[in-house]
Amino acid sequence: MTRQIDFTGQSGVLYRYKALEEMRPIPPGGANFVYVKWDGDAPKIVYAGETDSLHRSVFETWDEAQAGHGATEIFARLNITGVVRRAEHDDIVAQHQPPMNVGGESLTGRRKASRPGG
Repeated sequence: MTRQIDFTGQSGVLYRYKALEEMRPIPPGGANFVYVKWDGDAPKIVYAGETDSLHRSVFETWDEAQAGHGATEIFARLNITGVVRRAEHDDIVAQHQPPMNVGGESLTGRRKASRPGG
């Protein structure tokens, strides 16, 4: 059975994320992803990322998320279109205020894969 979690954005839109271990091998395409820690039965997003290459970007800040924020799982949502990914990312960050996303912008994973030096 596939493990999925639904997260609501600030807009009220519901986004369905799939556990990364269910996606092995990790797809190379564009995606949104979240690092999650659990507060009882409730998932708490500690980081939200957006990338044009899930395979290349998903683990860039994972060590920091685990050590500094207690993250235990990664969930992802495949999205081909960059405009859709960015809008979803912004909606999720606005609603959940993940501690690793500074001022609505991620530390490294967001857009790094699609913008050199960014």
